[in-house]
Amino acid sequence: MDVGAPRGLLRFFDELEDPRMERTKLHSLGDILFIALCAVICGADSWTEVEVFGWAKLEWLSQFLALPNGIPSHDTFGRVFSKLDPEALERCFSKWMAALAEASADRLVAIDGKTLRRSFDQATNRAAIHMVSAWCETNRLVLGQLATEEKSNEIKAIPQLLKMLDVRDAVVTIDAMGCQKAIAQEIVQQGGHYLLQVKDNQPGLHDLVKETFDELTGRGIAGVQYDFHEQTDAGHGRIETRRLWVTDWTDWYADRREWTNLKSFVCMETVRTVNGSTSCERHYYISDLVGQSAQTMLRYARSHWGIENKLHWSLDMTFREDTLRNRIGHSAENFSRIRRLALNLLRREKTCNASLKSKRLRAGLREDYLVRVLCQGV
Repeated sequence: MDVGAPRGLLRFFDELEDPRMERTKLHSLGDILFIALCAVICGADSWTEVEVFGWAKLEWLSQFLALPNGIPSHDTFGRVFSKLDPEALERCFSKWMAALAEASADRLVAIDGKTLRRSFDQATNRAAIHMVSAWCETNRLVLGQLATEEKSNEIKAIPQLLKMLDVRDAVVTIDAMGCQKAIAQEIVQQGGHYLLQVKDNQPGLHDLVKETFDELTGRGIAGVQYDFHEQTDAGHGRIETRRLWVTDWTDWYADRREWTNLKSFVCMETVRTVNGSTSCERHYYISDLVGQSAQTMLRYARSHWGIENKLHWSLDMTFREDTLRNRIGHSAENFSRIRRLALNLLRREKTCNASLKSKRLRAGLREDYLVRVLCQGV
């Protein structure tokens, strides 16, 4: 076995500054990062469990690490991660992801936020941390993330996150919170395309687009062309029909020049029938894409929810993120990054056809499989 290969992925973190004073460094920062990552891959969800993993795997870890003072205590793990600069750690994470995720045409990058519910601290009146993540549906990888203390601050965090990503030729999808002129401009300036959902936070635009599609999908508008696509899924007692209309007719919108390269409007209608009860709702979008088919735009709109179903759901159900109580300093935010790093590696490992939960268990039981998972990041 090449003992240097698994640890090789930490080369992306070589520039990370150690926050400790020199006299307190009984364990190297690289060792601490490596043990924490291995432990989280194998099922550890707290610093105490990380320490337990370390001592249980001491002989195996000694193949990769010097460990002159054994395994760090859970207090040491917590203290180091609470002091690590989260922005510096994120830059290292993004550099690592850039090496894994190839830039290619037709990529879809979904951006959305998730609150770490148990990270609030009543004693210091600190709000729960809200993580804004970028998810590449094509590669099924987390590309990057930033933290805010309030959901409303997504508007400020998204442009900062975009600056850290390579979105050239990608389609960036964001829900209504990110439907902002500055965000659309940032995406286009970086060579990407946007599909932004419009809701009541842009009331004038929302009402105008709604009125246009009400008329266009009703009696029609003379001389106005649009494309239409419909698909139906059925199963588990539910029938769901999705209809999408897209038009490149934007000349009527007086303020269109305020939105960078605004070229098309989209309406998606979802009709659900569950146990004989039917509901219908419509969502509206703006985009700089032009000449796209309704089938393609429906795929983009639907793929956005991959960040909910494949990232946020996995973090809650597989990594128990919403139940964890890391509160000191940057501990919650930085532990969140380790979880996402572990999630990326587990998803990239394809030889084991099992759930993420089963993969974590397998990695904990079989060291050869853990090495295989770690090597996905090299």
